[in-house]
Amino acid sequence: MLTLHDYWRSSAAYRVRIALNQKKLTYATVPVDLVAGAQRTAENLGVNAQGFVPTLVLEDGTALTQSLAILQWLDETYPEPRFWPVDPAARARATAMALVIVADIHPIDNLRVLKRIESQFGADADAKAEWYRHWVTEGLGALEAMAGPESRPFLGGDAPGVADICLVPQLHNARRFEVDLAPYPRLLAADAAATALPAFQAASPERARPG
Repeated sequence: MLTLHDYWRSSAAYRVRIALNQKKLTYATVPVDLVAGAQRTAENLGVNAQGFVPTLVLEDGTALTQSLAILQWLDETYPEPRFWPVDPAARARATAMALVIVADIHPIDNLRVLKRIESQFGADADAKAEWYRHWVTEGLGALEAMAGPESRPFLGGDAPGVADICLVPQLHNARRFEVDLAPYPRLLAADAAATALPAFQAASPERARPG
């Protein structure tokens, strides 16, 4: 059985939970409490040298890290439903939209960065929230333009793709920080379509929270 080293509120882990559910795969969960610092324990470092989540441990013991790499492995190992299009140009476009979130928004807004600007620069809660909102809105504005005015329900077209799997956790976190999402109607429509699906609902932080 697959084993996911997971934190319920991690948007990166949330992506992988969605993907596993979309592929209809059974998996066990090892909770890693990021707030308590469990990511730096020997157990977690033994499977993830960066001390991050998620890590997907395969049945043979192989440990896969980085959410986008895990999604790629899942798509290549379990081809249906597809996360990436077959057409090379469409595939590159889908990856680019996912990377706006995975590479540009998320890394500078995650817990360790917010803690660093607090410890190094004395940022209080309001300053950290403003930092978060600035980078989220910059990234979402670009993603809204990239998504275009298409009438299809998902960023991936008629079915949710890799960009939708990345979008839903990012918007969930944006709402926690009270980001105004009204300027992004295309993203909100894709988010609503995706979160109506059982695979996305079952992966939500509210469902994944221990206890």
